[in-house]
Amino acid sequence: MSLLSPTKPEPNQPSGPASAPAPATGSGTAGAAPASATPASASPRLLAALREDLDVVVARDPSVRSKKEAVLHPALTALWAHRIAHRLHGRGLRIPARLLARWARRVTAVEIHPGAVLGRRVFIDHGAGVVIGETAVVGDDVTMYHQVTLGAVGWWSDNKRPEGDRRHPVVGSGVVLGANATVLGPVTVGDRAVIGAQALVNKDVPRGARVLAPTAVIKEPGRRPELMEDVFTVIASAGSW
Repeated sequence: MSLLSPTKPEPNQPSGPASAPAPATGSGTAGAAPASATPASASPRLLAALREDLDVVVARDPSVRSKKEAVLHPALTALWAHRIAHRLHGRGLRIPARLLARWARRVTAVEIHPGAVLGRRVFIDHGAGVVIGETAVVGDDVTMYHQVTLGAVGWWSDNKRPEGDRRHPVVGSGVVLGANATVLGPVTVGDRAVIGAQALVNKDVPRGARVLAPTAVIKEPGRRPELMEDVFTVIASAGSW
């Protein structure tokens, strides 16, 4: 079974990728295959988006048995608050948007800047420690685990960028971001890529690529250390299981 396949069927899956043009990418690796990413689709009506967020918790979290139980999912509270805060931010109500985002951070330990653009059916498992910056764009059907950071490289660099330049990543549709994955700067993660647990990404990632951090080294008594190269370990690094 693919790492990108949900554990349960997901409702309202789109028939194709969103058609909005991708923003300009950051610094890619010279000579590498270009990264493609489908940015978040046009925002649906608020109630429709909230309903999809609820449905996706039931679809992707095997520990949740019903919609009533899904309402108590901590990351769902963060997503719902962001949907509202983002609309307030877009209408110029920055202070109310910030206050709502601050409340959500205090309650859920998920920090999403009101300016960040999140697509449809985004699922944040566990939620604790997730940070998504102001100019980040997250596509549709993205799954991220706890302690994921979509951040900038630092004020010493970002303060020199022209006004309006992107400082944070664009994450394409169908991407999986494993626990403690960190993506920094105006890079692009292509559609359906997998960023493994504890991976650090500061360059463009091509569509469908796998970025896996080094796994642990086992040293048995009296033997030299050996890398864990088995298939299960490689697969497991893509998430938190």
